[in-house]
Amino acid sequence: MATKTRKCNFSIDEDLCRALEELIPSGQRSRVVNEALRRELARIRRQQAVEKLKAAPRPSTSLTNDEIVTSLTHDHASH
Repeated sequence: MATKTRKCNFSIDEDLCRALEELIPSGQRSRVVNEALRRELARIRRQQAVEKLKAAPRPSTSLTNDEIVTSLTHDHASH
C-alpha cells in the first residue's frame, strides 16, 4: 500500500539545500528528507518523554530496568 504524501512549504538554509542537491539524486530527496525528519521527531519525542518523567512525582516504589524497557518498548510501538 502506498503512503499518502503531502507537499509542505518551508525554507531550509542555502548550504543545506546545496548539499542535498549535490549529494542526493533528485528522485530520492523526498525520501532522504522524510527519513531525517522522522529521526529528528523521534528524538524530540524521546526528549519530551524524559522531561515528563523528570517532572513527574516519584512513585513510592522503584521500577526495575526490565519494567522500564518494557514500558518504553510498548510506547515506541504505539507511534
